[in-house]
Amino acid sequence: MKLTILTDNHAAPGLACEHGFAVLIDTGGKRILFDTGQLTALDANCRSLGIDLAGIDMIVLSHGHYDHTGNLADVLRIADRATLYLHPSALVERYSIRNGKPKPIDMPESAKRAIDQLPAGRIRWVTEPLQLTDGVFLTGPIPRNTAFEDTGGPFFFDPEGQRPDPIEDDLSLWIEEPEGLTVLAGCCHSGIVNTLDHIEAQTGPKRIARLIGGLHLAATSPERLERTVEALEKRDIQRLIPCHCTGQPATELFRRELRCPVEAGYAGMVVETGKA
Repeated sequence: MKLTILTDNHAAPGLACEHGFAVLIDTGGKRILFDTGQLTALDANCRSLGIDLAGIDMIVLSHGHYDHTGNLADVLRIADRATLYLHPSALVERYSIRNGKPKPIDMPESAKRAIDQLPAGRIRWVTEPLQLTDGVFLTGPIPRNTAFEDTGGPFFFDPEGQRPDPIEDDLSLWIEEPEGLTVLAGCCHSGIVNTLDHIEAQTGPKRIARLIGGLHLAATSPERLERTVEALEKRDIQRLIPCHCTGQPATELFRRELRCPVEAGYAGMVVETGKA
């Protein structure tokens, strides 16, 4: 299998970057687009990399925030036979509130309209773990069991900040291969330790060959970072590729403290399973 990061906060020379995330997974038999970025980077980078999204088979939304669901309407139009996978709560109205100022952060209205217009046969509502194709699985909603992990920000269903948003639509993906699991997270609002615990509950204890994606640790506390490092150190992780919302301080801490190689992800990065 081959994973290509199409949208990220960082990019290879000549490619576009933005605050968003999108990854193309090519299994050799199926092509899966995991998230759709925010603005124009997805289209620009697909053109630069010679990638045609018309032939993708599945679109997975890790959750319903704007930086992971931008371009969805266009992608659904281009890939007119692709099946969309998402949690029902990905469609809700939601806000972040910082310094008393609410900011809408739900998916674009164009994306919601496009979903409303999809035939029922092209939508899969993900409320439990499921298999996408041979060796590729979605977590479904992730239990929140750790005491030190939270959603990673001041997230609410209302602009007044009266109804906290637990972001229960947060989904991650894993790939099973002989060398271990490849785990792909969008923003990991459930917490990376909760996410890995939930995946282990489905698969049993397995080596994690690669952990890739946004871990939403850019604005977290030193205590949470320390406890996250402690928990990750206890696992057999062979390679960590933090992306998008992980944040540079967390990435640098992982480089110093974890035994495995840590390389920040970027648009244009290609990761092939079965290889280092």
